[in-house]
Amino acid sequence: MSGFSKKTKVIFGVIVIGAVVYTGVEIFQREQNVHHLVKEAKKDFIPKVQFINPQTGPTVRNLTLPGNITAWYQAPIYAQVSGYVQRWNKDFGADVKGGDLLATIDTPGLDAEYAAAKANLKVAQTRAQLAKVTAQRWKALSGTKAVSQQEVDVQIANAKVQDALVDAASHQVARFEALQGFKSIRAPFDGVVTSRLTDVGDFVNDNGDLSRSGKATELFTVADIHRLRVFVDVPQDYSSILKPGVTAEVTAIQYPDKVFKANYLTSARAFNTTTRTVTTELTVDNASHLLWPGTFVNVHFVAPSDPNILILPEQALIFRAQGMQVAVIGADNRVRMHNVTLGNNLGNSVQVLSGITKNDRIVNNPSAGLLDGQLVQVVDSTPGYNDGFKNTDKIVTKHENDSLKKNAAQPEEVQQ
Repeated sequence: MSGFSKKTKVIFGVIVIGAVVYTGVEIFQREQNVHHLVKEAKKDFIPKVQFINPQTGPTVRNLTLPGNITAWYQAPIYAQVSGYVQRWNKDFGADVKGGDLLATIDTPGLDAEYAAAKANLKVAQTRAQLAKVTAQRWKALSGTKAVSQQEVDVQIANAKVQDALVDAASHQVARFEALQGFKSIRAPFDGVVTSRLTDVGDFVNDNGDLSRSGKATELFTVADIHRLRVFVDVPQDYSSILKPGVTAEVTAIQYPDKVFKANYLTSARAFNTTTRTVTTELTVDNASHLLWPGTFVNVHFVAPSDPNILILPEQALIFRAQGMQVAVIGADNRVRMHNVTLGNNLGNSVQVLSGITKNDRIVNNPSAGLLDGQLVQVVDSTPGYNDGFKNTDKIVTKHENDSLKKNAAQPEEVQQ
């Protein structure tokens, strides 16, 4: 080293010191980076959750269901006699009164049978008259040697038989007279002709109008639409609202600006085991005939509800082996699983009858792997998501909230 100048030694010393300082800084930065990465890894290991507070339920429950309208009365009209349609008098949509003539059937075969029945009645009446006269004559000779008592009894009995035959022939004539009345097809009540499935010249018989397939169909259909019946299938959890006095609003797509009032009439009082709904019947006044049978409608019910019952969105519920649960965040940012009892389903939310309080912080949309006692990080809610359920955070004071934020920023100390 004696060969080096003082200046060279100084330069070399500076270089060595710089190298040592640089190495020390690099080591320190790497340790800091490792410490930061470990800290972030521990922080990310803790699941992040959003929470909501239970809300009070609505004062009313709204329910809109599809419904179907049918006529107050509806009668398919079949032919009761065989023959050919001679003419029809009422077409689709015609307003009719009870007894109005809809069509006439020409029945040559029935007419011939009716004439034969009347002729048979005359023959039976003539025979009965002859048998009566004969019996009287034989009865006058009774007790003499001219006739025996047995012959007298036979003649009297024969007169009674002929009277019975007259009665039978009379009934046969009456039967054909009744069938003659069915040659005229008449409306059974006031209403509207909703279908006409026959035309002039069609052959019909006492099973109705025979189609090409041989199947009997009705000639006309008449519907009474001064009032209408609305049938709707109500879910089981809403069946408690079905009682006399309940009303509903009915809307149809062809009248978007009109609302029709419907009154509860009756229900089946039994649930369909497939759909868990009960068939319910409502009535609608239809004096203006605006609504028609077969119309699809929306039926809107409004029923009172208890506003003191808390509600939660459905995605806040957890179904496990222990039953229905919710995840409640404690003051230490650890989750506690609470068993809950549910009430009515309100659509997007559900009533919770027990297991929570209004100030509880409930994990919204919890993961299936969330465990009881697990530490979580509370993050802000997504804007616009479950706006009806606000994160009021009434469970903690300002001091406690600052402490929770500090714990969330230093998760490794909390875990220790």
